[in-house]
Amino acid sequence: MTATVDGRPHRSTAHRVLSRVDTGRIDRWTLVRIGTVAVAWLAAHWAIHRYGRFYNFFDMNIYHGAMVWWTSGGNLYDYVYPGTDLGFTYPPFAAVAMAPMALLPAISAGYVNTALSLAALVILLIWLLLPVADRNGWPRWFTIALAVPMAVATEPMRESLGFGQINILLAALIYADMVALRHRSRIAAGLAYRHAGLAGLWSSGMLAGAGVGLATAIKLTPALFIGYFMVTRQWRAALTSLLTALGVTMAGYLLAGQATAAYFTGALFDTGRIGQTDATANQSLAGILARLYNSPTTPTLMWFAFALVILVIGVSRAATAHREGDELVAFTLIGLTANIICPISWSHHLVFVVPALVVLLDSALRRRGSALALASRRLLTRTPAGIPALAGLGQLAFGAFVYVVYVSSPIWRYEHKLQDGVSHRSDGLLGVLGENSLGLLLIALLVLLPVRTGAEPAFYPESAPSRRAALLAQRTPARSEQLRPR
Repeated sequence: MTATVDGRPHRSTAHRVLSRVDTGRIDRWTLVRIGTVAVAWLAAHWAIHRYGRFYNFFDMNIYHGAMVWWTSGGNLYDYVYPGTDLGFTYPPFAAVAMAPMALLPAISAGYVNTALSLAALVILLIWLLLPVADRNGWPRWFTIALAVPMAVATEPMRESLGFGQINILLAALIYADMVALRHRSRIAAGLAYRHAGLAGLWSSGMLAGAGVGLATAIKLTPALFIGYFMVTRQWRAALTSLLTALGVTMAGYLLAGQATAAYFTGALFDTGRIGQTDATANQSLAGILARLYNSPTTPTLMWFAFALVILVIGVSRAATAHREGDELVAFTLIGLTANIICPISWSHHLVFVVPALVVLLDSALRRRGSALALASRRLLTRTPAGIPALAGLGQLAFGAFVYVVYVSSPIWRYEHKLQDGVSHRSDGLLGVLGENSLGLLLIALLVLLPVRTGAEPAFYPESAPSRRAALLAQRTPARSEQLRPR
């Protein structure tokens, strides 16, 4: 029986009862969140089977076969996967890094790559989303657990995992440099402390640029990030990137001199090794133009002119984002630019659409929060309550549209192959838009992605609990002022 004092529950007993009620409510919400995550994974599984293709680690089988061939004494760039005309297309350092997979069966190498890629995706999403979760009071574990299946369901992620590609690993390597650079600036400003050991070298920013250098040595397109460092006058990071790329390439030459010579004197310039430019999977500017011209190759001068314009737009917008303190947008814009101007960008290369979606979500939430805050300060003007609540809806709708397209991937519904005598225009305007949809949205994102002044989206000097307490302390007086009788 509940203890009472003058017919009322004893305070300590009532407190215990309320604690049990609160604990029950927390448990219920935890169960709801766990159920939501489970539904998200089921939905991702359905989307992969509904809109994805048959993968079976196809690209990893090529890499594995090339490594077995090469470590057995064959010429690396002479290897051709049985039944195809495809071979190894990465620089020699990538081959040195992949060589240990020759010790494993191909299927095991594929699963190892999947595990590493998923780990890299989780780390990348933590860097991208934890600040958004903290600002909006979302549980951290729930935010990441929900974001992972949503990201995996998109065309670039499911193709990278299913084919056994390394694009997610490269994106995490590159963004690690952005994290290190921001942490270095905060240490210099006295807003963060320096860690000890290897973590200290990274967090101090001394190694910033090494990730971009390694990514460039593995795959040449990340070299555009070195140009970004130069344009934004981050000279130390640019020098570190260059020295890292050159150093590991020279190490590759010492370990595989013949393969290195074969790559830089022949394989690098043999675009036929990669695939046809007009192939539906190629969502770069060159692929779009080739399909619009209904040709297996792209009009070179037109491609060069448009690519130059896109390069200028992308780098200049990234430099503006850097000056405004939004490193996430700068990182995303350079990645999108590299995808667009590269002659071949398969759909599994387009992993930078994920941080672009995070930017759109965060920008929409920021706009809504700002509009509601302004409305609360103008209560006497009788501002319609519905208008502030709709702020940011356009960006949220655009982000949702991009996400749906990248999950449903209409390019495969309208896929055409000239070698089979089928024109890329055979389904009319709808077919043209569908077959080029992913690439066209890349260009739209490059132009429309908002820059959030002073956002610093991935870095805060204080811990999440401290930040939540500070935010609560700021909100409590404001709410008390609103509730005070007038």
